[in-house]
Amino acid sequence: MNKEGTSRLHRGIGQRQLSMIAIGGAIGTGLFLASGSAIHDAGPGGALWAYGRMGMVVYFMMTSLGEMATQLHIPGGFQAFASRFIDPALGAAFGWNYWFSWAITLAAEFVAAAIIMQYWFPGLPGSLWAAIFFVFLMVLNLLSAKAFSEAEFWFAGIKVIAVLVFLFVGVLLILGVAGDHKVGFGNWVIESGGARAPFVGGFGAILGVFLVAGFSFQGTEGVGLAAAEARNPGKSIPKAIRSVFWRILIFYIGAIFVIGTLVPFTDPNLLGGSVEDVSMSPFTIVFMNAGFKSAATIVNAIILTAVLSCGNSSLYMASRMIYAMSLNRQAPKFFEKVNRRGVPYLAVWATGAVGALACLTTFIGVDRIYEIFYNASGQTGFIIWLGIAMAHYRFRRAWTAQGRTLNELKYRSKFYPVGPILAMALSLLVIFGANYFVFPDFNWPDLFIYYGFFPAFMAIYLGFKFVHKTKVVPLSECDFEMPKEDPSDAT
Repeated sequence: MNKEGTSRLHRGIGQRQLSMIAIGGAIGTGLFLASGSAIHDAGPGGALWAYGRMGMVVYFMMTSLGEMATQLHIPGGFQAFASRFIDPALGAAFGWNYWFSWAITLAAEFVAAAIIMQYWFPGLPGSLWAAIFFVFLMVLNLLSAKAFSEAEFWFAGIKVIAVLVFLFVGVLLILGVAGDHKVGFGNWVIESGGARAPFVGGFGAILGVFLVAGFSFQGTEGVGLAAAEARNPGKSIPKAIRSVFWRILIFYIGAIFVIGTLVPFTDPNLLGGSVEDVSMSPFTIVFMNAGFKSAATIVNAIILTAVLSCGNSSLYMASRMIYAMSLNRQAPKFFEKVNRRGVPYLAVWATGAVGALACLTTFIGVDRIYEIFYNASGQTGFIIWLGIAMAHYRFRRAWTAQGRTLNELKYRSKFYPVGPILAMALSLLVIFGANYFVFPDFNWPDLFIYYGFFPAFMAIYLGFKFVHKTKVVPLSECDFEMPKEDPSDAT
């Protein structure tokens, strides 16, 4: 059993929890809210195409991560892989980017939860609710990895059930069994005058939906971090990875199809797409059309669950990243300390401190602070995916360069090298192209908000490289060895 101050994590996450973390990881406000604005901006066909292409990239990325994490289930996940197979300086930059991405996402979720609670309690300040949820998630994450994973199991379960019910009700409406929807697929047919069209807004609109879709899917890579605390990761990780394709197909592609079929892209309610007004959620619109008078209240409660789930995962993933970096001397050494339950408590507190930025809503304003956090999370998230694809490309090259056969891999990505190359290309496209609208009306604050994170990433990389004199790791020297594990931590 670990003693206070040692640096061993416990393997307390079982197959049941890991699978639900994988299934629920991509279901959040991006599906419940932002999907409506995506359909409004790009039309049902444009939204479906963008989500489909992004889902394909996520699947490629996850199979890449699965191959590496199954072979080397070590703390840090893809950050450790980038350090081992590319360059320790690049691994450090990816790691700090990952930590910041999820720490700032935690702050965004606290803001979102506060806004949602004002639906029921409009007279209470948002900062009060942010503080309450802060304490709740901190307690969960400081208890143990098992407490985190069990909470996430139930949070994710509620989201999954909600989406399945939505799809069932949506199919009934499409078939004319319930509600007053006219049977057919008129929203997918181009009519004269452009009143209905499957594609609107051109490629620029689709490019914008890429960013929305990417934000929606971010979190799926958390399975790679959880591998270090999973029981029997050699079997549980491939099972979780294989579920990615089906959950993307059923939950996202299915939901976009149902919404696009039932709600015209010209519906002004689809302009919402934000946490400020749950009545604008496409889920609310569809449920109300089916005759559920309390749809807004029900959907609001479901979205609150999704927000808490995302916050819970954000705190876990960010803290484990900075913990893993401390083990590799890429972050201050004190972050590697864990308590008796195997929780890196100082890393959790450091991440929680960034989440406390949600209290700035009192001074800056809810809308503006949420926009800043949302964009920061989205942009840094694509840098994460870029890192995973790059690490896997080098992983496989090093594997064969050292005379190892593909049959020796415990889990093999079926789409190498096409998968990681496509993931890298689309990630770069979104990082540099999704916010192109900033330039016609140029101003420095917006440029920083929408494009400031990649220069910051490069500054960390070059600074670490200069200080530590790192070099690109030769393929023949890439490390495939697992560190020795304390048997007492395997339970």
